[in-house]
Amino acid sequence: MIKPKTLSFLTELAENNNREWFAENKYLYEEAKADLFPLIAKLIKELAIIDPQFSADTEPKKALMRIYRDVRFSKNKDPYKKNYGIAFDVKGYGPNIAAYYLHLQPGNCFFGVGFWQPESSVLKMIREEIDYNTSEFLDVINAKEFKSIFKLSQEDKLKKAPKGYEITHPEIELLKLKSFIAIYSIPDAEFFKPTIVDKLITAFKTIQPFVLFLRKATTP
Repeated sequence: MIKPKTLSFLTELAENNNREWFAENKYLYEEAKADLFPLIAKLIKELAIIDPQFSADTEPKKALMRIYRDVRFSKNKDPYKKNYGIAFDVKGYGPNIAAYYLHLQPGNCFFGVGFWQPESSVLKMIREEIDYNTSEFLDVINAKEFKSIFKLSQEDKLKKAPKGYEITHPEIELLKLKSFIAIYSIPDAEFFKPTIVDKLITAFKTIQPFVLFLRKATTP
């Protein structure tokens, strides 16, 4: 579990998103990182047991993404993110590898698995696999265990049918998706309890059929 002040730091940062405030309060960020590392280390160990493709040698400090934003090409010039992003490495990590990601942000904590806006070639392979093996994919996302924890994100999708598919396709709403991500929303307070690790381990186990389907789809 983590301390409440680790999340509350993000609330303060969101209200004071400037370099001067951050410089004066950087010690709070360092304390937050030190609080997060044991949780990350535990999850790395457990995930490596569940998923043989997971890299057990990942260092917690490498899994925790930088809090500094790249503002060069963004209209939003806030220098800092408002969340902690934790990316769990998978062996062979690359554009055609489904990812595990833990997002910690006050009021918006979640565990996400899959592909966020993948390259067109990868997206094409996923759609083809769903088209060819529709019943298998539906079994995965409609399974009682999956639905009790995860929801398939519907936020990022085309308005029209993707190229090569008719609008009358029975699963056209799935094929319209531009991202294939299973989301497990987690209340902030759950991270302050020792049971959070068990909850995430259960989520890791539950999401494996989804991960395996995506791996099959994107393996050349």
